[in-house]
Amino acid sequence: MNASSSPPADGTTPAPGAAPNDRASAVELAGITKRFPGVVANHDIHLTVRRGSVHALVGENGAGKSTLMKILYGMQKPDEGTITVDGTQTTFSSPADAIALGIGMVHQHFMLADNLTVLENIVLGAEKLHGIGAGARRKVKEISDRYGLGVRPDALVEDLGVADRQRVEILKVLYRGATTLILDEPTAVLVPQEVDALFDNLRELKAEGLAVIFISHKLGEVLSVADEITVIRRGTTVGTAVPAETTPRQLAELMVGSQLPTPETSESTVTDRALLTVDSLKLLAEGGRPLLDDISFTIREGEVLGLAGVEGNGQTELIEALIGLKHADSGTITLGSEEITSWATRRRRESGVGYIPEDRHRHGLLLESPLWENRILGHVTEKPNTKGAFLDLKGAQADTRRIVEEYDVRTPGIDVTAASLSGGNQQKLIVGREMSHNPRFLIAAHPTRGVDVGAQAQIWDQIRAARREGLAVLLISADLDELIGLSDTLRVIYNGRLVADADPATITPEELGSAMTGAASGHLEHTEEPAAAAGDTTDQDAPEDEAR
Repeated sequence: MNASSSPPADGTTPAPGAAPNDRASAVELAGITKRFPGVVANHDIHLTVRRGSVHALVGENGAGKSTLMKILYGMQKPDEGTITVDGTQTTFSSPADAIALGIGMVHQHFMLADNLTVLENIVLGAEKLHGIGAGARRKVKEISDRYGLGVRPDALVEDLGVADRQRVEILKVLYRGATTLILDEPTAVLVPQEVDALFDNLRELKAEGLAVIFISHKLGEVLSVADEITVIRRGTTVGTAVPAETTPRQLAELMVGSQLPTPETSESTVTDRALLTVDSLKLLAEGGRPLLDDISFTIREGEVLGLAGVEGNGQTELIEALIGLKHADSGTITLGSEEITSWATRRRRESGVGYIPEDRHRHGLLLESPLWENRILGHVTEKPNTKGAFLDLKGAQADTRRIVEEYDVRTPGIDVTAASLSGGNQQKLIVGREMSHNPRFLIAAHPTRGVDVGAQAQIWDQIRAARREGLAVLLISADLDELIGLSDTLRVIYNGRLVADADPATITPEELGSAMTGAASGHLEHTEEPAAAAGDTTDQDAPEDEAR
């Protein structure tokens, strides 16, 4: 690892088979500084991304990664510093300027129209390039075949899984002529097999001389796919790393100054007292198609039930039925000894149901409201937000300051809007709010998505501590290591049905991922892999021998 904050520029022409450090630079950012009221988001950032390489950008929440990429993509202007693309210094007034110079961005939250076909989504806004008919279709097929994307032009986007949608987004920026791709948390919602396929796609792009900027909190994946790594902390570059010479622990320490956390839970706190019982729950779409089909499970006090599944298989509908946003067509939900199937959301919340939503922008925050108002959200009738029949604004503000302090929410104050926080700091505010009300049952949907390793460990510790006090948790996560590590029981949801169960003490992410795609069902048994070579007795997939 290199602790220098200013990687040297390199303008040489790449030779065939040249190593990444010998290739010409695609993008150089030098001395980038960006200030907002009360905060310096970027300070003297230096970044060099070379042609034919995958360059990872890592850092804690609020470190300035998103701001830096918005500057490179023309969404914001830097206060200081220069941007050089293919050896020519330039400035961007809008994303259109960046696109014109070959820079494309695939956002973490996809920007596709569900009711249009793949081809229509790709052509939308770029009709002048290749038309909207046969010429566009030929170009889409050519790009898809060239980079092994396997895109189906006539498929409706609403019928595609998450991994297929991501490939459409990548093809969309390639169609517009991108030679430098920015991928923001591209593996956040993928199962292991889909991650492997994505990495194969990235290697194809790299082999064709394209540059990829890979933003991720998953350090193992970063080390697997990247050629070079730049680390940002507190708004400035603190070092670079060569993956072959770096471990996840070293990278975590460079990012946040602490060791890489693990989600493993060593002790069992499961009791025999049922806290949440779901029996034969069914939810139908318009037209009678089942969204949830005969769902039954029990979560006991002190138990974390992990629910695995590729997004779009009924998890959202289950969450909405449990929190009261949708009412089941049949079946029952029981909390403790009370049936709550017909209860309104507020009554469920007041009775001890906590909720960390899967989409923090849609269901977790009022983005244009200050942090202290967001602290009240969902708990408007509960202390410390109320005093008698009235809102206690001073109480809510004081408790918001406590949450900001205890959960390390990076903010200049509690009066700034939620929209001004980075995604990870928004998530920490939500987790702090929900855990502050000592819930009996917690719905935790992707609780650490977009969160750095330091905050990740804190959230895991909070869930484990509450679990020891008898909290029942429904954990939904695309991070299979998190799901396996935190859960006492594992179930798999596929097409609105619970199709498999597994013991988290023995199952591997790969085996769980297989069931998530519908390739396995029933009780999942771990199978030992034969040794790769004589004398090799190390099984890298073997779990630690821990009691649960």
